[in-house]
Amino acid sequence: MAGSDWNWLVAGIVSALVLVGLTAFTQFPFIVSLIIAVLVFAGLVFLLAPRRLFEGINVKALGSGQMAFARDLLTQAAPFAERLRAASGKIEDKAVGAKVKTLADIAADVFAKVEANPANAGNVRRFLTYYLPRAAEIAEAYRALEKSAVPDTARLAAAGEMIDRLDGAFTRYAASLQDADLDKLDIELKLLKSSLDEDIGPAPPAAPIETKRGTS
Repeated sequence: MAGSDWNWLVAGIVSALVLVGLTAFTQFPFIVSLIIAVLVFAGLVFLLAPRRLFEGINVKALGSGQMAFARDLLTQAAPFAERLRAASGKIEDKAVGAKVKTLADIAADVFAKVEANPANAGNVRRFLTYYLPRAAEIAEAYRALEKSAVPDTARLAAAGEMIDRLDGAFTRYAASLQDADLDKLDIELKLLKSSLDEDIGPAPPAAPIETKRGTS
């Protein structure tokens, strides 16, 4: 089912049930029941509508170019993130499945951070266009190897080792977003300090910390 259509289907089913229920079990005129059902349908379509990327972000403040770049990256990467999450629940080896779930969790964190600050999308471009798709493919391949009549233990081991190594890459790229945010904070602190020094003067030097000498 298309992700953008399920809310219409659910709203249609519920509103139809409401219409049948009001018509069969109440004294409401049919036209009144129909109006109520239509209102229920409209409300559910709105409430159940899938969340859009960057919903609530001020496009004008950020810049349409940066927004479009980040949106394209996340839109293309989203199917691979979903495949990675799905594979983590199908892998029979619990340890490997947990590692794949960790990769999926890190990917979700990267998506959230890019949505919160689309200007940082360039920092994780390689992650979204290369490492995430390869991780989804390897996780699915691992599951396929498990299901084979005669599992290839050598290939299973190689795929498992690659999943371990991907954890390092995923963690590194997630950390790069945090570093970018900290760099931005450093710049904001410097600008704020400069403004305060100009308006109210430099801050007084910190008083030295006195230490008590022990008595003999």
